[in-house]
Amino acid sequence: MERLAKKLPAPRMATHVLLSDEKLGPIDDAVVLWFPGPASATGEDTAEFHIHGGRAVLASLFEALGGIDGLRPAEPGEFTRRAFENGKLDLTEAEGLDDLIHADTDRQRRQALRQLKGLLGDKARNWRQQIIEALALVEVGIDFSDEGDVSAELLAPALAKAAALHREIEDVLRAQGRSERLRDGLVVAIAGQPNVGKSTLMNQLARREVAIVSPHAGTTRDVIEVQLDLDGYPVTIIDTAGIRETNDPVEEEGVRRARARAAEADLVLWLVDSASEASEPEHWLAQSPVPVWVIRNKADLSKGPSAASDLLIAISAERGDGLPQLMALLVDFADRYFGSGEAGLITRERQRVLLRSTADLLQRAAASAARGDEFLAEDLRAAVHQLGRLLGRVDVEDILDSIFRDFCIGK
Repeated sequence: MERLAKKLPAPRMATHVLLSDEKLGPIDDAVVLWFPGPASATGEDTAEFHIHGGRAVLASLFEALGGIDGLRPAEPGEFTRRAFENGKLDLTEAEGLDDLIHADTDRQRRQALRQLKGLLGDKARNWRQQIIEALALVEVGIDFSDEGDVSAELLAPALAKAAALHREIEDVLRAQGRSERLRDGLVVAIAGQPNVGKSTLMNQLARREVAIVSPHAGTTRDVIEVQLDLDGYPVTIIDTAGIRETNDPVEEEGVRRARARAAEADLVLWLVDSASEASEPEHWLAQSPVPVWVIRNKADLSKGPSAASDLLIAISAERGDGLPQLMALLVDFADRYFGSGEAGLITRERQRVLLRSTADLLQRAAASAARGDEFLAEDLRAAVHQLGRLLGRVDVEDILDSIFRDFCIGK
């Protein structure tokens, strides 16, 4: 800061300066800020240069910074990792920041922002403190076991606290539904026989031509994907190859991939042609646990109502008839699928696993008390450890790299 701005500005005060370098001369008319640690985002001394964004300005500034001994470009996520290591945020908040960086829809953004603000972290810290208090009562009973009824007097409130915390954590686990899936989104596969309008429907949903539309059967040979923002829900729509028996090895591979992706989706839209008598999904899909909606396309060419008992809706992908109703049904499905969604505390499988382990240990504590105070203390100590792992305060080196490597450079 002193080398390029020629002065150290007042802490946390935006200051207008001319950035210059002895070798390069004037660089830019800029604004700089100085944040002495520990009152900074990372807990360390931090300098910020707010410059104009032209490539020449950036190149000159990086060249000037590169000429200063000890300076190097930040690694991916390094500033956030330093903030975590210096106690400025816990691991759940760092995960929330990562989710916020990668949020594609408004619901994802709101969920990530709640996590960044400590939605789960504050709860976990409170639970951890209460378990430590219960553990302290048990430890006192162990240390003063020769004092007659001291152990019994302390054991009851400790067990009551553990039982109450077990119920609270179980309530959180039950209420989540698939809230962590909001990060990844919903996968909807469009499947059916060749030339029933799958690609046309894909293009209508995407509002652009992402799939080839042709009257010739077998045009789509591979799986085509497009990401949509469906009322704030992230949805991946998959257009699959027409499913039929074929001797063409390329089309046959497309059919195989189509069946595999449809079986892995969260919802299948099975398209049938209004001119066709067939409406039932193929046997392999009917046996799958994936929900299947039968949708009759080309309704504008139909001469009468369908008699199919499992028909959900009739549409015309070409003209757009019935598409608003189909979109409304998809939004309703997403609402039910994600459950508590963005308001949920749990956003990652890692968090769910550690909370499940904590709840199981608290449940086991009551049975352990009958075996001896030492067994109860060990279960409570293990529960404290699991919540510490959730917050990133103990035994998490193996997962730090996998989290912070997904951040953008520096952040």
